[in-house]
Amino acid sequence: MHLFHQPDTSLNYLPEQESLHAIKVLRLQVGDEIVILDGKGTYHRAKITLVHPKRCEFEIVESTFNFDKKPYNLHVAIAPTKNIDRLEWFIEKAVEIGIDEITLLRCQFSERKNVNFEHLQKIIIAAAKQSVRVYFPQLNPICTFEEFIRQDDLQAESQTKLIAHCYQEERQILKSAIADKKHVLILIGPEGDFSKEEVALALANGFIPVSLGSARLRTETAGVMACATAAVVLGS
Repeated sequence: MHLFHQPDTSLNYLPEQESLHAIKVLRLQVGDEIVILDGKGTYHRAKITLVHPKRCEFEIVESTFNFDKKPYNLHVAIAPTKNIDRLEWFIEKAVEIGIDEITLLRCQFSERKNVNFEHLQKIIIAAAKQSVRVYFPQLNPICTFEEFIRQDDLQAESQTKLIAHCYQEERQILKSAIADKKHVLILIGPEGDFSKEEVALALANGFIPVSLGSARLRTETAGVMACATAAVVLGS
């Protein structure tokens, strides 16, 4: 069944881009069944009632709330890669695996300072629809490492805060650090890793250093590995 995104289902029609895809590409007709995702955990079965490339109208037949809700919450804060395709790949795969929040970090060794936020949002929506992830992750605007670390809402005791780095210091294995946790935040650095000053600041603010293994991973690979590890250990 074809899936579409309408964040406000009190409106009984698809957004223009979704309408165009439904009518001009998929050539759906009145009476055809579709699925509407609001990105907030609700799965709507619906039928098309009006065919129009700018305003495809529908009627909801059945709604399932809190559809396939995960037993954990995962937030990855990651430095955008110099090659934007690699960041896009990370976001796509992280959404498919199951991630709840993504923050983009501007670090001391970052080679990319800005991103096309709207384009990345489109990648999230497409990946969520493809993998039937009813809860769309939150994408936060890019901020500096220090701004992020010092946020008041990161001080919640219920959140397990981790920083993955490659320095030869004592670190926990990621799967052990997240075992039985419900709210996990993982920091992933740029191609040149976090600076020693950034690592020290994170540790001073309650972050636990972790290792993703003996291999030196690309930033986007480390991000995907963190998501996959959480999915396996905590249960997706």
